[in-house]
Amino acid sequence: MSGGVGAIRSATSWVRQRLRASEAVLILLAVAIGGAAGLLSVVQGVVARTMQHLLFALPSGQRLSATPAVPLLALIALPIGGLVLALFSWITKARVRHMVDAVEANALHGGRMSWSDSLVISGQTIISNGFGASVGLEAAYAQLGGVVASIAGGWFRLRRADLRVLVGAGTGAAIAGAFGAPLAGAFYAFEIVIGAYTPAAIAPVAAASLSGVLVAQLFGAQPYLVDVTIAEQVQTHHYLIYAGLGAIAAGTGILLMRAVAEVEALTRRLPLRTSWRPVVGGALLIPMAWLTPQVLSAGHAALHLDLEYGVPLTVLAAIFIVKSAASVVSLGFGFRGGLFFASLFLGSLLGQLYAGGLGWIAGQSVIDPENAALVGMAALAVAVVGGPMTMAMLVLEATHDFSLAGATIAAALVSSTIVRETFGYSFSTWRLHLRGETIKSARDVGWVRTLTAGRMMRKVERATPGRITVAEFRRLFPLGSTSRVVVVDDQDRYAGIVQTASAFAEGVTSTDAVGTLAIHREQVLSPDADIKAVMAIFDAAGADEMAVVGADGKVLGILSESYVRRRYAEELDKSQREIFGEA
Repeated sequence: MSGGVGAIRSATSWVRQRLRASEAVLILLAVAIGGAAGLLSVVQGVVARTMQHLLFALPSGQRLSATPAVPLLALIALPIGGLVLALFSWITKARVRHMVDAVEANALHGGRMSWSDSLVISGQTIISNGFGASVGLEAAYAQLGGVVASIAGGWFRLRRADLRVLVGAGTGAAIAGAFGAPLAGAFYAFEIVIGAYTPAAIAPVAAASLSGVLVAQLFGAQPYLVDVTIAEQVQTHHYLIYAGLGAIAAGTGILLMRAVAEVEALTRRLPLRTSWRPVVGGALLIPMAWLTPQVLSAGHAALHLDLEYGVPLTVLAAIFIVKSAASVVSLGFGFRGGLFFASLFLGSLLGQLYAGGLGWIAGQSVIDPENAALVGMAALAVAVVGGPMTMAMLVLEATHDFSLAGATIAAALVSSTIVRETFGYSFSTWRLHLRGETIKSARDVGWVRTLTAGRMMRKVERATPGRITVAEFRRLFPLGSTSRVVVVDDQDRYAGIVQTASAFAEGVTSTDAVGTLAIHREQVLSPDADIKAVMAIFDAAGADEMAVVGADGKVLGILSESYVRRRYAEELDKSQREIFGEA
């Protein structure tokens, strides 16, 4: 028995060594993770759709957002869903837990994710979507795809850079499997989850995305991707027209994200327990869903429906307004999910309205409404989710038309640029910002947080009392023994730094207390300050060395500016080498 255990341990150790040394073995692991992520996407989608069919008595093959009408009595499922979500969150203590998604994990935690928290996020999202709230399942797909990768990478003890790549590969594979779009899934991993296009990540991410799509199709998943045949070729002058659509999409996306934040802030001011907010939100969704069932769930079937049939502009405008309100209410009142597919659906409506408006002004058709719907779909999704190439690849894989993909890239870049310049966040990083974080992408900044003054300082075992005389100080610290000495007051609290040379300068009275020569009495470093904050404090103080002082005023250590800047340069160089696969 012990021999078998030893053999397993030896085999595991060999695999771990190969993973750390061989890119080919890492790719094989990414393929396995991609397949698992694709399968989990299928399972979550089936569970949510089954709930919708049972709750809303849908005919076989019918999707909720494309149903002609939902009986008013059936819409009671919306507040009931809010109640179920509240009970689920209470049982799992979700309200008091800080749950990390894939973007935050890769930006701050080196790709480490919790399986229990991920199951809670997935469960909340499935409940919200399954009971008809106007949210998508993409957050759940990405969460489980990422956590499978994180657990596997942790088990094999992968390096930080490799683990981040693997988490990106898992989330990209989950999205690719749901949409049936391997290119879009791969670029989702690069742009949204990893935060950079890295040569070392290309092969694992691409392999995982392909694996996710193949497994999802093997299990009969119906992809979300819109399969469209382009009726009108894009002309060169259309690029400028679509750039205007990108600008409008950017403004719309910013308004949408800010509206969610404002509604969340409003609900916190209501005399209502946090856990009951989804119940109220579900009740508010009832009249919207009664007006048009297209506001229910993510809206996949509604998007197909509105593209397939010529819907009047007034109806499209009404759907756009009500769907926007439903998404804002759903998220603002505590339903779990995201704006990924909602932004695609709203963008397609915005594109059709834009084409129709231009045609009305010009008195004739200027651009094809279906083309405009696809470009608007990508442009608004870029404004909300980020990832211009992700959305461009989504349109390319839907249409197989490179000219329209080029116009989509133009609109997406305009949208992305305006949002970055005027707002600075995607929806996921905006919500992190509201929580107090400062990250604006999944680019790895976790090492900045870990390099704190407390970790970098040189410890001071015993500080020198500032009351000793200059003569005694000269005896204890002759010239050449040290350049600076930290001094403390009678209560052992920090009192400044004495430069040794200043105690030997002419005109200094030997009987004076050495504390009178201390400098930087007020400028100190907190042990929790990260390396960027430390460098900013050094710049402001104009100091070469500063003391690290605890909250009680006691001296913990001392830190030099030259050492801080050297450590920062070393970490920057290390991160650059990781990007190019040289670490």
